[in-house]
Amino acid sequence: MAPNVPEQYKKGWKPPFQQQEVAPGQQRKLDPLPLDDITADGKPYKPAGKLEGRKAIITGADSGIGRSVALLFALEGADLTLTYLPGEKKDAADMVDLIKKKTNNARKIQTLEYDLRKEEACQQLIKKHLEFHGKLDAIVLNHGTQNANEYLPSLPTEQWHETFDTNIHSFFYICKAAIPHLEQGSTIVFDASINMAVGHPELIDYTATKGAMIGFMRALSNQIIGDKGIRCNAVAPGPIWTPLIPATMTEESIKKFGVTVPMGRAGQPVEVATAFVYLTSADSSYIGGQVIHVNGGVVIE
Repeated sequence: MAPNVPEQYKKGWKPPFQQQEVAPGQQRKLDPLPLDDITADGKPYKPAGKLEGRKAIITGADSGIGRSVALLFALEGADLTLTYLPGEKKDAADMVDLIKKKTNNARKIQTLEYDLRKEEACQQLIKKHLEFHGKLDAIVLNHGTQNANEYLPSLPTEQWHETFDTNIHSFFYICKAAIPHLEQGSTIVFDASINMAVGHPELIDYTATKGAMIGFMRALSNQIIGDKGIRCNAVAPGPIWTPLIPATMTEESIKKFGVTVPMGRAGQPVEVATAFVYLTSADSSYIGGQVIHVNGGVVIE
């Protein structure tokens, strides 16, 4: 391995133990910070104009995977509408500053603070994007929530409903509002999870929503890919170092985070974000209704 490769890409790496009190967590409090645009060869991500002219919505873009997706999309030439939760303003502002710096202020960016559990907010998201950018041809639904629970009878019913409202109902609301405005060649990409296939015992409600998400994606793809020419796919990350980990996982899970996958380390957001670029770009023009598994080598059949 080249000497300039960050420690995070070496087998056995795991983040030092840390916790955050409020989900989904804050990017700036992570130690070390996740890697947004440094790839596993130790080099900065090299864009190739793959998304020039695209007008994209990316949800949950203030931190973690969404932040890296936003940065790579901007580097590839896309103009952006980025959503974040109330309470995440500082992370969102930091992310926009980073994009402006990395792109020499060449991208048109709109940031919106929305609680996407509400259908009206999802409708407003589409409306505001179209008013600002004039068209919509790429959607990345990355937002989500989870909270660990080790015994189903103690799982609060309110948490179950909140997880479904955030992780799947909002996806329906956004797609419902967006599809009438999407033209042929547009793309929709969901951020799913390895857990829909392996069934994380501490994340039953979260796992259930991710399974529903994949079913929704496949059915939606079958409905719109032929007649409308809109491609819908998903990315299913494994253990990726994001603020959600110290903010939502149990102490035991945080301490062994990432080391149980075949590659023996946690992943970085940029390793997932490249898959979103691929599924949004013309490189994946013959792919629809599929899931890309970015999980450190866990075989999913």
